[in-house]
Amino acid sequence: MTGIIVLSTAVGTVLGAGVGYLVFARNAQRRYAHLEKEAKAKAKAVSHEAELLLQEAQMERKRKALELEASYEERLTKLEERNRALIRKRKNLEKAEEKLREEEQALETKAAHLELLETQKQHEIDKAIAKLQNVAALTQEEAKAYILEKVEEQSRSEVAAIVRRYEQTAKEEGEKRANYILAQATTRYAGEFAGERLINLITLPSDEHKGRIIGKEGRNIKALEMLLGVDIVIDETPGVILVSSFNLYRRAIATRVIEILVEDGRIHPGRIEEVHEKVEREFEEKTFEEGQNVLIDLGIYGMHEELVRLLGRLKYRASYGQNALAHTLEVARLARVMAAEMGGDEKLAMRAGLLHDIGKALTQDMGGSHVEIGAELCQRYGEHPTVINAIYAHHGHEEPDSVESAAVCAADTLSAARPGARREVLESFTKRVKEIETIALSKPYVEKAYAINAGREIRVFVNAGKMSDNDVALLSKEIAKEIADKVQFPGEIKVNVIRETRAVSIAK
Repeated sequence: MTGIIVLSTAVGTVLGAGVGYLVFARNAQRRYAHLEKEAKAKAKAVSHEAELLLQEAQMERKRKALELEASYEERLTKLEERNRALIRKRKNLEKAEEKLREEEQALETKAAHLELLETQKQHEIDKAIAKLQNVAALTQEEAKAYILEKVEEQSRSEVAAIVRRYEQTAKEEGEKRANYILAQATTRYAGEFAGERLINLITLPSDEHKGRIIGKEGRNIKALEMLLGVDIVIDETPGVILVSSFNLYRRAIATRVIEILVEDGRIHPGRIEEVHEKVEREFEEKTFEEGQNVLIDLGIYGMHEELVRLLGRLKYRASYGQNALAHTLEVARLARVMAAEMGGDEKLAMRAGLLHDIGKALTQDMGGSHVEIGAELCQRYGEHPTVINAIYAHHGHEEPDSVESAAVCAADTLSAARPGARREVLESFTKRVKEIETIALSKPYVEKAYAINAGREIRVFVNAGKMSDNDVALLSKEIAKEIADKVQFPGEIKVNVIRETRAVSIAK
């Protein structure tokens, strides 16, 4: 019985082990099948991805091939164009060489003709010498010297006539070209004109404010005049006071300070200093901004900040009633147009025109010549040599060394000398005209002299019996030089010397 139980247990164990093995084997088989499926799926995905990469690589290769083909065609086209250009140049060179050969042949022909003429001339001279020897009993050397003297005189007169004719032609062509350039410049630019006064008028809310501005025992008005550097005129005119000064910058600051004080109502020396400092800072910023706006409008860049600030300050400077900034802008635009017409650098001419009077921004504070001050500033801040030459040249300190400098000089004269651009005191104008006429009348053989065209021109009449045409030309230069040395004037003065011969007969 016990053996049967043991046997049954053994059999059960064996059967359990077998069943377990079978279950394990089946599970392992299922796991293997699952792993196999996953491996196949991954292999399929990898294969698909490889196919995609292959397709992309093929497409990229085709794209690069197309790009290379297009680049090759483009280079081929350029090469063909270059070849055609070279062919054209070669043909032009061949034509030029042929033309040179023709000119050389013509010159050789002319040279041969000249040699023939020289031989004929020498033959004629020899014949004349022999004839003179026979007729006048002259030696050969004396006759030869006489003939050569006559030939030289005749040649000199012919050369002088040719030179005069070509000088007249060049003068006419130059005047036509200059008039065309000036016409182009003036018609393509029309500037505004604003006259500057010597006083500013400030309107007050009431006459009570006049007493506040004067202050107790005049302390306020004394503080204002001392601090602002202007004259304040308070008269019986109701509701207004006058601010007077030749310095536009100081006058503008003073006007703004007084306006702020009147609006605020608190007027005393301490408040005056406080408002003055604030307004000065505002004006410094305003002048810099004004200079920047000018450069932006003209399209000029790369200028030093100090020059930009001084450029804006020209708004508060005037010469003969003409605003310095307005004049500067006018010169810059006119110079640009003239330089363009003459084949120069437009931007450089405009820059030189913009800076030609930059020294005027400091002359009222520093004194001295605005030409020297402006040139020194531009040299210090690295401006172009043409700009510096234009500053010197526009008042005759140097000769213009470029088209751009010449354009600035012409534009400066055009802007300053045109009618209405500037005004001056009648007394100084009368004095200048009288000085010009006196200089002309002081010269020998001058009979009359009249200053016309607002002092821009003088006509001088001379004794025709005592002066020749050559003397007249020299006299006009002498008068012009003496006027330039002794008389202060804006723009230029034209000197016309007139020599007239009259023949009078009476019929009876």
